[in-house]
Amino acid sequence: MIGRTIQRTVLVTGAAGGIGAGLVETLTDAGWAVLGSDHPSTAPATSIRQRCQAWIPADLGALSEDAHQLEAFIAAVLSVTESSEVMAIVHNAAQQCLGSFAQLSASDWHETIAVNLLAPVAISRALLPQLQRQRGSIVHIGSIHSQLTKPGFTAYATSKAALAGLTRAMAVELGGSVRVNAIEPAAIATPMLEAGFAATAALKAQLETYHPTGSIGTSADVARAVLFLLDPANCFLNGCVLPLGGGIHSRLHDPA
Repeated sequence: MIGRTIQRTVLVTGAAGGIGAGLVETLTDAGWAVLGSDHPSTAPATSIRQRCQAWIPADLGALSEDAHQLEAFIAAVLSVTESSEVMAIVHNAAQQCLGSFAQLSASDWHETIAVNLLAPVAISRALLPQLQRQRGSIVHIGSIHSQLTKPGFTAYATSKAALAGLTRAMAVELGGSVRVNAIEPAAIATPMLEAGFAATAALKAQLETYHPTGSIGTSADVARAVLFLLDPANCFLNGCVLPLGGGIHSRLHDPA
């Protein structure tokens, strides 16, 4: 009997956003079947929705705390993967509560940690049996803020630093069966970032010059890095936290 080809299926959270849309486009172009997910209040562009094998809305903050919501989400994933198990997860969704350390409320901290750290933990644990059978991989989309941050980003930076630690710890524990890696992008030209600089083009140009490449990144840059990390041929690539910042992670800014 001729064996059938197993389709490579990947779950992508935060798939309606700028980076998420780039992930969906790049992964589907590379032959991956993408299960896209985002908050129920966030609708993906029609072109992104059409590329996905399935669209599964989910409130990750609630899902990380409510076993019933987690079960419903996993059941929805399993219902569309009957002929092919999940081989990879890209944890891209993120919550960014900005404010000074003194201003951040307990709910700001709680929501940030729930979405940025606990949701990836809950989803990965629930899908671990499938990932292990497929000898699959997980990619966490972290941030430069885990290492290099600025005032107003305390909760976000803390959650991303924890995500980097989670990546390394999971790689050590699961590396024989599931590879776990992360990417830490610097500034990426998403629609949200572009809108933020709409009235201050000079500041955007200054931001570009801060990066040794003289430019900021694109969602395609992130997606290509994810595609590389997911490639099953890269079986020795595990526990990597990859800086993706045009060299800014290595640059010293001082008054001189």
